Amino acid sequence: MAALGNSEMLTRKIKLWDINAHITCRLCEGYLIDATTVTECLHTFCRSCLVKYLEENNTCPTCRIVIHQSHPLQYIGHDRTMQDIVYKLVPGLQDAEMRKQRDFYQKLGMEVPGDVKAEQCGMKNQLDSHRNGDIKSEDTANKETGEEKREEDEDYHRSDEQVSICLECNSSKLRGLKRKWIRCSAQATVLHLKKFIAKKLNLTSFNELDILCNEEILGKDHTLKFVVVTRWRFKKSPLLLYYRPKMDLLDYQPSTKCAKTNTTTRVPPTRTSKTAPRNWKPCCSWRRGVRKTALESAMS
Repeated sequence: MAALGNSEMLTRKIKLWDINAHITCRLCEGYLIDATTVTECLHTFCRSCLVKYLEENNTCPTCRIVIHQSHPLQYIGHDRTMQDIVYKLVPGLQDAEMRKQRDFYQKLGMEVPGDVKAEQCGMKNQLDSHRNGDIKSEDTANKETGEEKREEDEDYHRSDEQVSICLECNSSKLRGLKRKWIRCSAQATVLHLKKFIAKKLNLTSFNELDILCNEEILGKDHTLKFVVVTRWRFKKSPLLLYYRPKMDLLDYQPSTKCAKTNTTTRVPPTRTSKTAPRNWKPCCSWRRGVRKTALESAMS
């Protein structure tokens, strides 16, 4: 009887209404879409709702705790676990959201992003498998579980803190990017940006580029988080970076340094000069000028 009671407790059904408070956004009062959690207090909201709210506020909408005095958007993160729970609990929510995203991009005449396509295909395969009642072996199940785990690990840092960047060209020798506004992980480095620009501009090597912030060349190993904290501390987003062809410092050395080793200036030596040759004589025009000056002084 005890075992039977435990089994019934494990399979007890509850109404969706009873857990709505845990899977809905406090701002829009709808189910969580692109769930985003505040790292300070762990309250979760829709990403679009929270971002709009934080444009004019710096506190949590639920508990009113201060997220950050000046940069609250840097202390919120995508909550993939919560979003998966919401999609599994609410029937048809994920399908409806994917359809809305697809219709949105098609209405604007834009290509549907690859992650949306992949999510739609994965959801379709899951539904087909469920409808057909396929019975999978243990080896197949373990293999698919490993693949899903590998895909989660290879999320291309979408769950990381994100940084908005504007890449501007600072030289007439290079052309500007067709899409200069990008958003990427805060853990990305300046080297990644160099490779991205070289790929877009069809350059032979990414080492031919310099990237600057506030007219200062950035090191290739600097992360975008480091650049924002040290070079862009109190400025508004996006982070403005400039790129230009790499300049060799030797090209900017003063010419006086080269003159020490191989000068091209010819200075007439004098008899008192240590470098004057013994058989050196002034030119005829110089001697005539000296004689004329001597005669004029004698006549006066």
